[in-house]
Amino acid sequence: MKVFFELFYEFFQIGLFAIGGGPATIPFLMELPTRHDWYEVSDVAKMLAVSESTPGPIGINMATYAGFNAAGVPGGIVATLSLVLPSIIIIVIIAKILDKFSKNMYVKSSFAMIRPAVTGLIATAVWGIISTTILAGANGRFGSPIVLVLLALLFFGLMNVKKLKKLHPAVWIVCGAVMGIVLQL
Repeated sequence: MKVFFELFYEFFQIGLFAIGGGPATIPFLMELPTRHDWYEVSDVAKMLAVSESTPGPIGINMATYAGFNAAGVPGGIVATLSLVLPSIIIIVIIAKILDKFSKNMYVKSSFAMIRPAVTGLIATAVWGIISTTILAGANGRFGSPIVLVLLALLFFGLMNVKKLKKLHPAVWIVCGAVMGIVLQL
């Protein structure tokens, strides 16, 4: 029973403070293994790859994964619901009062101040994933992490070639998965 309370508490907090959606949950998810043994920090990078190629937000998929690891299907349900509960509560409250205050300069200013914080959270998440997968994940297989960074830049460059931009996103997901498998990332 204690594990369900811990799952609820941890994922409710993540859902409450990860303003900005799925990518904003990544720093919190990377810090969670320091307090609980539900998953390893390296699992976040793996789960991010899986989450990006499956339906559903990153945070939801990771909460379900961690909850399932901790307490099976009931744990997955508790963790997932705990993550979305703050958003539901906040949205219901905001929907009731936002119409009144939408033109208020303090409300506009508050939202303007939140944007840089969300950008910082997402930048932290991106750096964490880069350092976990590309920089630390090289393990000397290619002589240097610089080679992997260059391959990643090449991949993103190809995605922006005018003729290749027309490809369906699923093609890029499959290409990225194949690249990760071939390079053993």
